[in-house]
Amino acid sequence: MVQVIVTGAAGRMGRCISSTIKAFEGTTLAGGTEYAGSEFVGQDVGELAGIGRIEKPVLADLGEAFETCEGDVAIDFTTPAATMKHLGAAVKLNKAMVIGTTGMEKDEEAKVREASKQIPIVFAPNMSVGINLMLRLICEAASILGEDYDIEIVETHHRHKKDAPSGSAMKMAEVLAETMKKNLDTDGVFTRKGMIGERKRGDIGVQTIRAGDVVGDHTVMFGGIGERLEITHKASSRETFARGAVKAALWLHGKPAGLYSMQDVLGFEKG
Repeated sequence: MVQVIVTGAAGRMGRCISSTIKAFEGTTLAGGTEYAGSEFVGQDVGELAGIGRIEKPVLADLGEAFETCEGDVAIDFTTPAATMKHLGAAVKLNKAMVIGTTGMEKDEEAKVREASKQIPIVFAPNMSVGINLMLRLICEAASILGEDYDIEIVETHHRHKKDAPSGSAMKMAEVLAETMKKNLDTDGVFTRKGMIGERKRGDIGVQTIRAGDVVGDHTVMFGGIGERLEITHKASSRETFARGAVKAALWLHGKPAGLYSMQDVLGFEKG
């Protein structure tokens, strides 16, 4: 059994991951963490997740959780700053990590890549099967349609999401830019207001909507003359992300140091 530690165990995603681990064959919920000073530190991880007591208190330090709970891998959907701290603890103890944290700066992503030289890491902005299949589909569409079709990405999330655009939308923009041989820094369009003139050929638009309790909707539009093609993924429950994360933790156990994606976990051939 793979012993899994859940960071941010009291959050919406953390609770969902914990309950998923409980129901997932081959994994055990070994413990959880929250930030120092949190009212949830000391509470039972299982009770927080609504699965009953497991006699494992929420701890304020991932290193302590790994050691006292004999954890094998941590699943982290917290904040960039918290993830950097957790990453240091995992490297120090030579433990694996599944990271779904979004909103990282380039230097923080570089630290994840550097850490993967010492420990195995699955790093993905979205761990659902559907989104990862969508990444392949949009690249195939872009390669066939070419610059005759304008590309726009529209993402919608709940009002509480802190980063924008979503990590998934940014990943879509990145793979599309790579497919189209574009530079996202110069060809990405993230805001439009006022007299902006005609759309520039080859732009990749990324638009953000925040409203209500939407779990996560992503649409990539390829707009041509007289027609448009839209590829959409809609998540109705956080469980789809949680199941992907737990599947990644199970897959990652025993792997050599390296940086892996959900494409690796799901067995999708590259290319």
